[in-house]
Amino acid sequence: MESLNTPYRAVVIGATGGLGAAFVEHLEQDPNCAQVVGLGRQSTPPVDLLDEASIEQAAIWLREQAKEWDLILDATGILNIDGNGPEKRLREINPAIMAQSFAINAIGPALLFKHLAPLLPRNHKGVLATLSARVGSIEDNHLGGWISYRASKAALNQIVRTTALELRFSHRQAVVIALQPGTVATSLSEPYRARAPEVLTPAYSTGELLKVLDKRNAEDSGRLYDFEGQRLPF
Repeated sequence: MESLNTPYRAVVIGATGGLGAAFVEHLEQDPNCAQVVGLGRQSTPPVDLLDEASIEQAAIWLREQAKEWDLILDATGILNIDGNGPEKRLREINPAIMAQSFAINAIGPALLFKHLAPLLPRNHKGVLATLSARVGSIEDNHLGGWISYRASKAALNQIVRTTALELRFSHRQAVVIALQPGTVATSLSEPYRARAPEVLTPAYSTGELLKVLDKRNAEDSGRLYDFEGQRLPF
């Protein structure tokens, strides 16, 4: 990435997942990146989206490593929960499954933002990005179904928008972005790839997403973009 202060530091949450690992690999190969840290449930320190204390401790640890982090990427998310796929109809809603979807897809990222956003630089561009989904767009919903996943990602989009509005006062060059990675060959998408018009490799998707982030500035903060750089409606 060329738009960040050089050399820049990056942290990836969910670094052992298909997309998270690909993000880490790209950043490790970037000569402009001085340090990339991958965090997750099995890392040191561990980060568990269902445990705010772990997120807070990770933020403290990161602050000890460096005063500022220029790029913070949340590559977490869940679609199938305990063997339950997305609902096709209202009568299939299970409140426990829906709550779990919100806990991981919306509340967890909100807690990441709460504790990690203060690590962004105040005097130059910093990026806080999270993986959302096209199906989380309310305006673009023409098929219905997938209620819990759609609603949790719509909630995430609202969290992104609200975070961007708040940070414009304390971190004037911060870019807070929701990303739509496309249908990627990961375990999350495996049961649904057959219906996708194209399936991307993790390396390609994350490479394109990093290019998108490189082109965004503070005026773009609080928006949703796909891997081709197209702005999507919330």
